[in-house]
Amino acid sequence: MDKIELIGEQQNLDRTLEVLNLEILNYIKKRKGIAQYILDYRKKFIEDHKDDEDNIMEYFDHEKYVKEQAYSTIDRKLSEFTKLKESPYFGKVTFTDEEDKEEIYIGRYGLTPEESYKESVVDWRAPVASLFYKGMIGETSYKAPNGEVPVEITARRQLMVKKGLLEGYFDSDVDVKDEILQMILSSNAGEKLKDIVISIQQEQDEIIREERTKVVVVNGVAGSGKTTIALHRVAYLLYNFREQLTNKVLIFGPNDIFIDYISDVLPTLGESGISQETFVGFAYDEIRLDEPIIDSPTYLEDVLKGNEEVINKIKYKSSKEFITFLDEKVAQYEEKYFTITPVNFMGEEIVTVEEIEVLFNKHYKYMPLFRRSQKVKLIITSKLKDKRDEKVRTLNAEFKEKLASLTPEELLIEENNMDFERKNKIRDIVKEVVKSKEELEQWISNESIVDMYKEFMDVKTLTYLDLPAILYLMIKLDGKKVKQDIRHIVIDEAQDYSFLQFLVLKELTGCKSYTIVGDSNQRLIKIEEIPPMLKLKELFGGFVKDFSLNKSYRSTYQIMEYASKLLDEKAVVPFVRKGEFDVLETEVPETDKEGLIDVLLNLLEEYQDEKYENIAIITKGKEQLQKIAPELKKHTKIVAFDREDMIYKGGKVLVPSYYAKGLEFDGVIIVDFDDNTDDLVKYIMATRALHRLSIVKVTR
Repeated sequence: MDKIELIGEQQNLDRTLEVLNLEILNYIKKRKGIAQYILDYRKKFIEDHKDDEDNIMEYFDHEKYVKEQAYSTIDRKLSEFTKLKESPYFGKVTFTDEEDKEEIYIGRYGLTPEESYKESVVDWRAPVASLFYKGMIGETSYKAPNGEVPVEITARRQLMVKKGLLEGYFDSDVDVKDEILQMILSSNAGEKLKDIVISIQQEQDEIIREERTKVVVVNGVAGSGKTTIALHRVAYLLYNFREQLTNKVLIFGPNDIFIDYISDVLPTLGESGISQETFVGFAYDEIRLDEPIIDSPTYLEDVLKGNEEVINKIKYKSSKEFITFLDEKVAQYEEKYFTITPVNFMGEEIVTVEEIEVLFNKHYKYMPLFRRSQKVKLIITSKLKDKRDEKVRTLNAEFKEKLASLTPEELLIEENNMDFERKNKIRDIVKEVVKSKEELEQWISNESIVDMYKEFMDVKTLTYLDLPAILYLMIKLDGKKVKQDIRHIVIDEAQDYSFLQFLVLKELTGCKSYTIVGDSNQRLIKIEEIPPMLKLKELFGGFVKDFSLNKSYRSTYQIMEYASKLLDEKAVVPFVRKGEFDVLETEVPETDKEGLIDVLLNLLEEYQDEKYENIAIITKGKEQLQKIAPELKKHTKIVAFDREDMIYKGGKVLVPSYYAKGLEFDGVIIVDFDDNTDDLVKYIMATRALHRLSIVKVTR
């Protein structure tokens, strides 16, 4: 039976590959046809309008647009089909739908032969594909655009297809088969993020397919797949809501190293052109700062050293108490920022204090203070112009009346003198307008919000902690909004976000759809017992949907057993993937620097013998990193990650703990110079390892 099944699957694969080849040829032909059409039309157009350069330029702009639209669709499909040739599908579901038996194959992308309504391969993001990820056989349903569709799953199968060859299959009666997951998890770090569509678990799939209008919050332990869930949710939403979301998705990562690390994932899922930023970079651009700031790593180094002053500063500027303080400042400005004075013009009071107060406190009270002041300024300026025009009209009327009263002889003598006098008086009126505007400007203009913040906070150099506060003041005082239309925001490592940051993003963008992922266990500083990311119902109300992921898929059982002992909550459930190695602990005296380097070099050699491609030596901070980096570099090729803008493309690296957050490596070596290293920091470092973890303790 198994042999017959295998032959049947091989025949289906052959048919699918044949369809793929035909579709690829078909799309190449289409692209060639469009190219030839554009070329012929261009030649004819240039010939017909060779004497009209402006017309030719206008045509080329339009032709570029047409070309981009046509080519983007064809190129995307060709790219998808080329990738499908490697592995057209990875899953198969058999089910009955209203007594009709259906059988679908599920792949990274969809494949429907031209002039056919039946899909040879169903895209994993399609609603019906969710049946593959349900951990069950039997009656269930899937969400279609028209509502829930009841079905009965009769079989689920996982297929291993590599380089167009069928390597085998597993029938899954209960859940996604462990053999497949073990295979994926046992691979090296560089492949894992790209392969999750094959091994998505039911709990992960439910999060990925959650409603677009929800604020999805995922609190997951290290290695639970938070980042990959977030990225696949973006791909899923773009597939199903492309018109609403194209070029309107923004992803926030903790640092540039992490953003570069995940940058290849979305293109492999068929999505590109998605903005990826750090919150600091985003805030810096929005504020339009033109001065350097003290960055997060500088503060984190002090935190790791136990600097209480810095820790307290971070706690305060991340607290709700700080938001209350900012609100009080806004209220104070509302009360007494502007010292209103009447507006005078040529000795006449044209706008009284009382009239201006009515404009400020009644008619435009709904506006933020500084936007309101600009509105009031426009109104006053308009009244000034009206008065100016009135004076000029009166002057011109008097001039005409005088001219009319003169005899022809007097007119010849006096007209030029009178016109000269009229123009001088008009100049005087204009000067009075300028003077009145200057007097108005003295009290109605506001200083830079950045300067105001520096003044009341008594700081000269801003830090990354000040940026959310400045943006908050810009929202409250100036009604600031982002220019681009943002419809979905992803926030990774969200456990480090303050309530103020969430509040600022909501107010700045007006966005109501979020995917927020983090691990409450990985906070270097506990501002509150429960992180703000888990209290967002205060901000978004009933739109928030919280998920908790306790199973770790990243590391071996031995590594997670070691790491979970470092947590108070003991909440990590390791996926049972037994590694070949236990966690190795080695002690080296602090005085034996040569011995320390030898231990590290030997471990690196062992890791490389195990064919590990991505290896990290992780220290608590930069200070510890610098103790070993120079000597190690003399003996082996290794990159020291001592700044945020470095790009990780694999290989051996030296990295401080806070840059390692969110990353994963085949093997990790922790160098512990300090007996007082916080267990939380050790947990973050340990959970970066997939297959092997070694601890080197430098003893005093």
